[in-house]
Amino acid sequence: MLNTWHRGDSLLERISTGIEGLDVMLKGGLIKGRAYLIKGGPGSGKTILSMQILLEGAKRGEKVAYVTLMEPEDKLRENMSALGFDLSKVNIIDLSPTSDHPILMSVIEPEKGIDLNTFRSVLENILVEAVDIIAIDPITMFKAMMPETQYRAGILRLIRLFRRKLGSKSATVILISSSLELVDIDDYLVDGVIELRTVEVGGRIVRALKIVKMRGSDFDEVLRPYRITNRGIEVYPDLSVSEV
Repeated sequence: MLNTWHRGDSLLERISTGIEGLDVMLKGGLIKGRAYLIKGGPGSGKTILSMQILLEGAKRGEKVAYVTLMEPEDKLRENMSALGFDLSKVNIIDLSPTSDHPILMSVIEPEKGIDLNTFRSVLENILVEAVDIIAIDPITMFKAMMPETQYRAGILRLIRLFRRKLGSKSATVILISSSLELVDIDDYLVDGVIELRTVEVGGRIVRALKIVKMRGSDFDEVLRPYRITNRGIEVYPDLSVSEV
């Protein structure tokens, strides 16, 4: 699904996330060609959400890529297969600690891991063709490897990479973070932030999604419930967390 939304004299192109309820909260979907952060704790569904966005793009005929920095490709495919996700049209780039990708192995020593600047250089060599949507999971690991000012500059250069070198049209960038901080440095570096939380309601734990930021667009600011089902994530934009 592709939508347009008017803001002043500009016409912004929207892309569906593949999750109907989330599209409702976003007033039509993500704005194409911008950078977004999906953040949440372990098991919150960050990977599932980002993969649904990529799969929806693939349905539209777009070129999509998923860069995994922690979970090996075979494990990722196994987990997504359990949800019935067909990843045949998703370019999975395995740069996890156990990866033996030849370009990665040529620039780092496996026991030392990969820093943000080397990561950007590796991507430039791997992604020789333009992509329309790319997800990077997770970016959290880079924070411990460099000072905040260098990290900030590195993330901004990474985002610019997809707006300059890899095609004449800007890619939509999805950065995934396991940070549990309500306000983090990453929030300021992107155009939109989607948080996946767990909240206690009447002694029960409820999964809740909140759109914290969406630059240049109106959005639903209410904390809404969501579930991880055998078909992926479902968001309920007409309910409050107390109604689930």
